Amino acid sequence: MHFLAMGGYAAYVWPAYALTFIVLGGLLAWSLGSYRRHRRELERLQGRDEP
Repeated sequence: MHFLAMGGYAAYVWPAYALTFIVLGGLLAWSLGSYRRHRRELERLQGRDEP
């Protein structure tokens, strides 16, 4: 329990960890979505140039 209390700073440390993971998760989701959109666009453009 002493570890989880973080020496009295748990009220600051755990929300900081939570915010960090939320932001990183959002960036991951945004990056994957962007990758998929661009990949579909590339496939669409490449398919148009084929005879």
